[in-house]
Amino acid sequence: MKQFRGRVAAITGAGSGIGRALALQLASEGCHLALSDVNETGLADTVAQARAQNPQLRVTSQRLDVADRAAVFAWADSVVADHGQVHVIFNNAGVALGATVDGMSVEDCEWLMNINFWGVVHGTQAFLPHLKAAGEGHVVNISSLFGLLAVPTQSAYNAAKFAVRGFTESLRQELDMLGGAVSATCVHPGGIKTAIARNARQDASIRALGIDESSASSDFEKHFITTPDKAARIILKAVRHNRRRVLVGPDAVLLDTMQRLMPTLYQRITPMLMGRGSKKRATA
Repeated sequence: MKQFRGRVAAITGAGSGIGRALALQLASEGCHLALSDVNETGLADTVAQARAQNPQLRVTSQRLDVADRAAVFAWADSVVADHGQVHVIFNNAGVALGATVDGMSVEDCEWLMNINFWGVVHGTQAFLPHLKAAGEGHVVNISSLFGLLAVPTQSAYNAAKFAVRGFTESLRQELDMLGGAVSATCVHPGGIKTAIARNARQDASIRALGIDESSASSDFEKHFITTPDKAARIILKAVRHNRRRVLVGPDAVLLDTMQRLMPTLYQRITPMLMGRGSKKRATA
């Protein structure tokens, strides 16, 4: 995939954030779009912006819960029926959860895993045969910086994003062995200025760590430094260069380096930093 003009791209979680930025960047490059999101209002806004940016493109949309395997497969089939073919799938939809391991409910953990991990599996398996049929294609799975290192309160999110990483790296090697024109890239964004933290579920169990669940999301957002537009440009460049893995944002590069150099020491440092921050809030 050296260029996107005239190609067809499918994007989950296209109603906001990185998904919307990818859609608009691809529209500017002349790529037809099949967009989905569980948020119909946000999805409609993205569709309108993409059509306004390039009226000649074909843009279709579908309300979609990526946790619903049958619905994802049906959407993939409808994308091909509407567009004739599809060349790229961006498995981007995701949610967040703050909770301790012993305090996290099974329901919350399953909710997150069904979207963040199984949604990626469903999207990959649903679209892969269509990408092969098109003669060229790319699977782009969005993991996270938290798919490279772990932090307190994010056990479920870490588990899902580490799983996406392993799943995608295995997929890429299988595609290499097949020797076809379909490839895969795993994306690890750092702090991106999206609403994922704002919309996260925060469990009261994190109070045991000295963290106030009412401010946890806003505290996370303070460290988001990369815009969705910048993230989209980095991701699309990685696809054009057929990279196996891409880090998005200077924080992702820095912390990935720290994890590589200090794979166990960082686990001592992170709780100390988070604990210091929580004590400052408690005494403010």
